[in-house]
Amino acid sequence: MAKPIISSIFLPHLHCTTTQKPPSLHLPNKRNPLIIRASYEVGGGYTQEELEARERGRTRPRPQQSSKDETNTWGPEQYEALLKGGEQVTSVLEEMANLLEDDQMDEESEELAVLLAAQGVIGKRVDQMEAGFMMALDYMIQLAEKDDDDKRKSLLEVIKETVLSHLTKKCPPHVQVVGLLCRTPQKESRHELLRRVAAGGGAFESENGAKVHLPGANLNDIANQADDLLETMESRPVVPDRKLLARLVLIREEARSMMGGGLLDERNNRGLSTLPRSEVNFLTKLVAQKPGEQVRQMIKNVMLGKDEGADRTDEEESKSVGTFSSGIAGKSSKPNPVRPGMFLETVSKVLGGIYDGNISGITAQHLEWVHQNTLQILQEIAF
Repeated sequence: MAKPIISSIFLPHLHCTTTQKPPSLHLPNKRNPLIIRASYEVGGGYTQEELEARERGRTRPRPQQSSKDETNTWGPEQYEALLKGGEQVTSVLEEMANLLEDDQMDEESEELAVLLAAQGVIGKRVDQMEAGFMMALDYMIQLAEKDDDDKRKSLLEVIKETVLSHLTKKCPPHVQVVGLLCRTPQKESRHELLRRVAAGGGAFESENGAKVHLPGANLNDIANQADDLLETMESRPVVPDRKLLARLVLIREEARSMMGGGLLDERNNRGLSTLPRSEVNFLTKLVAQKPGEQVRQMIKNVMLGKDEGADRTDEEESKSVGTFSSGIAGKSSKPNPVRPGMFLETVSKVLGGIYDGNISGITAQHLEWVHQNTLQILQEIAF
């Protein structure tokens, strides 16, 4: 019989002060040895010295890791949140192990049992989750990746997905829909989902025969929610997740395009009275060339965070502070990176000006081509 996923996890106990890094974790002696067949360190964390020693002791080559450990910048409050969250994760793992330890099943059945156990355990605890629960869970997943322990990582990700699923159900309908759309790779399926949600939601049967319950939500609320999220991501010096950003841009644009007036619906006007310099410069560069594969590659590079879309490094960001242009006070002399969401916002704004007769010299067909190809590229990046 294959080794159960849950049996590959032993459950740590966390003890340390808030000014120290979490210590190594040890296997509880009371766990049934038939269930816990392997000893792995899970959660809570290690000191930097221990992590380095573990890395040096490995003979298996691994992808190059960043030498910067963000936990070095954590304060006592973050460590305290990590410890409290880690204790809750440990408690969840213990309860799941207790539910599954007497079951004898094959690997396929066990995966389903783990999912059901996670649903049951998380469902009754989700309202009492500590603020640091997800932070501790992400830290444990990171450690599992460092150890190349796929079973441990798989179990922790099941817990994470279950928590996110329960939290999503407590969100407003339009937030739930954004979450569903982020997990829908096909463009046609997203459009169908949006149509059904806009019609009031309800229970529907998916392609695999499963029943899906969709909430009713307003398209404008969905577009605005996606826009708020991507605006937060794009305002950072470094975009944390390019795939998620691309998905949010697609959701915003698709929800807007389904409104009564399409892309140029008056509800899509977000009040951009002054267009951003970086996006305008890049758009000017694009329309100066004939549409084709070369222009498409330029767009793709920027959407991937290269060339004009490259993230700012910490050093560049620090240098920009206190450096002012001869124009508007307080603005850095170096343009910000071109961001996908703001770029499409700029294209839409210019298109609106053309259709209103306020802008001349740029053909609408050229900008429509740029807009359409940008969406196609984002679809490739997102899924």
